[in-house]
Amino acid sequence: MAKRTPGITETKDGRWRIDKTYQGTRLQGRFESYQAAENWLLTEIEERRQAEFRRPHYKFEPIAAKYLLENEDKLSIATEATLLEAIMPFIGHLNLEQIHDDTLQTFIKARKASGRKNKTINASMAVVRHILNLAARKWRDNKGRTLLETSPLIAMLPLDDARKPRPISWAEQRKLLPLLPAHLQRMALFDLNTGARDDVVCNLRWEWEVYLEDIECSVFIVPPRYVKGRKGWRPLICNRVAQSIIEEQRGEHPEFVFTYQRGKLHVPHAVETMNNNGWQRARKSVGLSDVRVHDLRHTVGMRLREAGVREETISDILWHSRGTMTAHYSVAQVRELLDALNLITDESKRANANLEMLFREKAESLQSSFARKMG
Repeated sequence: MAKRTPGITETKDGRWRIDKTYQGTRLQGRFESYQAAENWLLTEIEERRQAEFRRPHYKFEPIAAKYLLENEDKLSIATEATLLEAIMPFIGHLNLEQIHDDTLQTFIKARKASGRKNKTINASMAVVRHILNLAARKWRDNKGRTLLETSPLIAMLPLDDARKPRPISWAEQRKLLPLLPAHLQRMALFDLNTGARDDVVCNLRWEWEVYLEDIECSVFIVPPRYVKGRKGWRPLICNRVAQSIIEEQRGEHPEFVFTYQRGKLHVPHAVETMNNNGWQRARKSVGLSDVRVHDLRHTVGMRLREAGVREETISDILWHSRGTMTAHYSVAQVRELLDALNLITDESKRANANLEMLFREKAESLQSSFARKMG
């Protein structure tokens, strides 16, 4: 006689009864044949066994919140939170395994319709992709399972609509700077003489300063957290214009170089970003709505090229990555960078002006001439 599956017994009326406890769950039933009873029992046991290894479904929104909480000390976390806020209405309600190229199309179409560039759209999707990678590779539940079986390959959009750099001319600089609030005017002029990024200027601290008496300039040793890609410490060299601004700011605040007066008591506070209402109002009032704060940095690069400075030196000044770049600078190297930056303190070294800028200046001149004739 063949061995019967435990938990199945024959009743007095010739039917087959199941009464078995599997992993704390009592399985019961009555069937006309032994085969039907055995099939049902084995199926139920297999389903429960598979459920042990089956991942629960996790919604994206709470997992994104987990990511933000775990990385609250990350320098870019505020930016990432903003990027996630933009995409959350489209995918926050979805399970992790439901997020892929197809389900992201609604977000992409909506952002394009609102005028967002592909680079901005990609930035949100890159944060989502990073979170999904963590869910598939790092984060685990109490049974040691990853939250997601595999992370999808999310395709980024081509950057064929990227905005071109828009450096400003000396004439545009003379129009723009006087209309900025005093604190922002100093910061913009400092930026135009150092090529520093917005967040570096805003976070510039006195404790980073080293004054080199041999060459009479200040060098700010900027820590990696304020360097794009965190590629080591980088020196911020102050030419004679930037140095004069530094001296003007000295003693205004014990920690930050650049501050603004806030409140009735006019207490100095650090500036969060140069791209504020003061910047927006000033650039619009002089017809420079297409100029961003980051274009001040592009302006430095253009002026250095106009002055005949070597590309390698420009890369070092702007902290562009290159194979031979080092985080350790000698005084002689600093002198080379300082000499280059001192070439852009005025218009005298404008030997090879940007053609696009010359065209723009000619158009503005013709427009002004026509307006005078009509007036």
